[in-house]
Amino acid sequence: MEIFDYVWMGFVITGLGTLFLLGEILVNMRGIFGLLGLGFMIVYFSAFVETSSFIIMLIIYFVGLLLIIIDGKILNDGTLATLGAASMLTSVALAAPDLTSGLYAVVGVLIGGGASFLFLKVFKKRKMWTKITLKYQLTKEGGYNSMNEGYEKLVNEEAITLTDLRPVGTIKIHDNNYSAVSNGQWIAKDSPVRVIEVDGTKILVEKIEQA
Repeated sequence: MEIFDYVWMGFVITGLGTLFLLGEILVNMRGIFGLLGLGFMIVYFSAFVETSSFIIMLIIYFVGLLLIIIDGKILNDGTLATLGAASMLTSVALAAPDLTSGLYAVVGVLIGGGASFLFLKVFKKRKMWTKITLKYQLTKEGGYNSMNEGYEKLVNEEAITLTDLRPVGTIKIHDNNYSAVSNGQWIAKDSPVRVIEVDGTKILVEKIEQA
């Protein structure tokens, strides 16, 4: 098709494809965004690569997308998300017929991915991301007091990190292990920390600076 002869078409298609696919992950659109994004990416890869390479490039792209989902749902430290983004960018760049088209396609993925966060201002956010980032407020008003009263006594207690806090990890207080989160700070393993706040089962700690 002549329309695909324009180098900027890769930018448009990959941008829209990534926009809707990441949008489906971020907001609850009942699969509508997912189908739109999938359609755009199928059009892109089918237009520029042979049938034998089409499936491979599509798999590489969606493996990258899967890594981003896994990072957000389980690790939440950005490692797999970075690898996933690199995988997505590599797939669209390799599928392009020339360097200029490849650059347009890469920019399209980057801009589409960034623009997908605008959906959060319009549509309902998926609940799983709220759970992942520990933003559920497990307070007395929410009915969690009977289960977690012991946690309130941990405020101002000193602890040792058993794992890196990135920002979530495990700490040890009086021979007991607890899941804890730092206030956006990366704290290394075996570092002394202090509990500064408890919200239900969420334990917020800060690093104790050595004199």
